[in-house]
Amino acid sequence: MAKIPEEVIETVRTATNIADVVGQYVQLKKSGKNLFGLCPFHEEKTPSFSVTEDKQIFHCFSCGRGGNVFKFLMELEHISFPEAVVKVADFSHVDLDSEYRQDASTPATNSKTGQLIDLHEQAAKLYHHILVNTEGGQAALDYLHDRGLTDETIETYQLGFAPAQRLLKPFFDQRQADYQLLRQSGLFIENQQGDLRDRFIDRVMFPLRNASGHVVAFSGRVLKPTEDQPKYLNSPETTLFAKSRLLFNFDLARPAIREAGEVTLFEGYMDVISATQAGVRNGIASMGTSLTTEQIYAIERTTDTLNVCYDGDTPGQRAIERAIGLLREHSHLNLSVIQLPEGQDPDEYRRAHGDEAFRQVMESAKETPIRFQLRYLRRDRSLETDSEQLAYLNDAMPLLAQVKEPVALDMYLGQLATEFQLDKAALVAQLKQVRQSSAAVKERERHQRQPVGPPPPEVPDESGTVLVQQQRRPLNKLERAERQLLYQLLHDRNVWAKIESVPNFSFVHDDYQMIYTLAQGYFQTHQVYQSAQFTDFIQDERLQQLVIELETTISLAAVTPREIEDYLSVIMDQAPLEAKLRDKKRALAEASRLGDADQQRQLVIEIVQLEQQRQANKQV
Repeated sequence: MAKIPEEVIETVRTATNIADVVGQYVQLKKSGKNLFGLCPFHEEKTPSFSVTEDKQIFHCFSCGRGGNVFKFLMELEHISFPEAVVKVADFSHVDLDSEYRQDASTPATNSKTGQLIDLHEQAAKLYHHILVNTEGGQAALDYLHDRGLTDETIETYQLGFAPAQRLLKPFFDQRQADYQLLRQSGLFIENQQGDLRDRFIDRVMFPLRNASGHVVAFSGRVLKPTEDQPKYLNSPETTLFAKSRLLFNFDLARPAIREAGEVTLFEGYMDVISATQAGVRNGIASMGTSLTTEQIYAIERTTDTLNVCYDGDTPGQRAIERAIGLLREHSHLNLSVIQLPEGQDPDEYRRAHGDEAFRQVMESAKETPIRFQLRYLRRDRSLETDSEQLAYLNDAMPLLAQVKEPVALDMYLGQLATEFQLDKAALVAQLKQVRQSSAAVKERERHQRQPVGPPPPEVPDESGTVLVQQQRRPLNKLERAERQLLYQLLHDRNVWAKIESVPNFSFVHDDYQMIYTLAQGYFQTHQVYQSAQFTDFIQDERLQQLVIELETTISLAAVTPREIEDYLSVIMDQAPLEAKLRDKKRALAEASRLGDADQQRQLVIEIVQLEQQRQANKQV
């Protein structure tokens, strides 16, 4: 990819609001001056990820990651800096010359991850070509057409066909693909002699894409199911593909999820694809019926409302019950359950009743999780005897105890009282007992889980919202002075001019001195300091993170000249001592090399004395 000039990068940066880009991946909410959400780089329940619009940077107070809009995409999608620039340019509708776009649509292949993704992208293209352009794929194409899929839908999802002839291995052999990469890709099965053969044969192929839209695995469906082979065969877990993390169609559905403000979780790939063709474009599916906490966190970062629409058969209903429990335990999502009539799955219902009816029922068939669970409790129960009715009500009470809305609770209790000809007051009394018992159990568990030692520090923002901050070592007087002075001189040209006029000034700690040195180069070509721009100028990732930390933890409040003098005094008093320590340590290394024991003893004594003096100076 051609090197993108700095003026082009700056054009892209200034045309973009980082909050708009981050908002494609993280559900952000205003709190004080900043925006907060769940960090996309690690799992968390309390938002610690912040976006500062006036500085155009992001920072996570928990894991410490931070940077500008380009850094965000580089970290999240594992792409290069030029690729991130091109992607942001496309988002902000900034025209770029074609030379800057070369290979921008594919992952960088200088890494193992990029090479593995490239193998999967090539395999997807081959499978798709076989499906739509060859006689060998006609039966599979007919099957998809019979399932009601259009050619446009088949193209959108790049559906394919893996024939019985095992064409994938020869395809890569012709391109001299690396043998070890092929072994690790999950696309092949290896025998005892080390020979590789295609894993997928005679199957309709569903490419599985990660959140960035890159193919990382496949799921193959047999055309003619038999007892000796599974109906669906997935790629094995690899460095690219973790079944517990991937959500099918998440990359394509994300714009519709943001527009609708909600996501619909289906049970299978065909349900998602069928729903999309019908106009319900916010659908995703977990890898099988078992939803995982990792998938829940990915959903919660994108929206706060989730509809669960699984199959109407017994396994599907059981999966809904499990999903509700997991979602309640690990998320704050607003939940609904969509129950299709006649126990059909979504794909069956659409094909039987048409797209318009499907869209309507996806709205009209919504019910609360409690309503679903109350009905689910009735399965295999006749409710004709007193004992069966009492058992049902005893099981229903813990569910109702979770309902916090008074009106909803009153409605459920009233309906049960009417159905079973009971006094509602009796149900209220029993519910109170259940809640008291549950509260006592939770209190005991809370005491048993009491953490040992102090909690992590908390960082309040301007609105008073408290954020849990990652554990950091306490800063001494010297380092606090260095950080404050460095921050002020970057933002205030008067402070910069003052420090520049100090003869032989340098920061004591190497990282702060390096940032100061880089800033000197930065201001030779930039009149105004912009933190998002400066982090790109720095390039060194460790120093970038340090600058972001300064930007998000230090306030640009008015600082008096006296305060600047105090910071400077602390640093200048310590600098000669640090220089002397470095000289003594170099001399000790030289004496050790020469074998001069007397000199070594003398230098050790002097170094200890200097260290003691340094510690005394650093005391708060």
